[in-house]
Amino acid sequence: MNAKKRKALEAAGFRFGDAEDFLGLSAEERELVELRLAVSRAVRRLREEQRLTQKDLADRLKTSQPRVVRIESGAADVSLDLMFRGFFAVRGSLRDLVPARASRPLKPQAQAPRPVKVVKRKKPVSHTMVPIGV
Repeated sequence: MNAKKRKALEAAGFRFGDAEDFLGLSAEERELVELRLAVSRAVRRLREEQRLTQKDLADRLKTSQPRVVRIESGAADVSLDLMFRGFFAVRGSLRDLVPARASRPLKPQAQAPRPVKVVKRKKPVSHTMVPIGV
């Protein structure tokens, strides 16, 4: 989005930010979300690299295939314990979770917002129908 359009939208009452801003997550909650996503993505990637089905992984974990789907999607109702058990069941290591560029700042607050935009209006818009030519 160009700067002119963004300024016009901000003047109209729109605010921009990332999903974490919209949800009002603390720094700790952001880190937890990032950890869950990193583990779930690594489980899926490693499972696929090893040509395992979700059913194969479920058998290794002594759980159901739908539960593996929830692990791979990073669902909130799946414990981190089960997610890590799945991760280690596909022979994951900590190197699989750390991005290649480990030069990331320690404090998430110091990072620039992600380019995902969340648009939110300050006040509701009311629409009134007016008859034409009366």
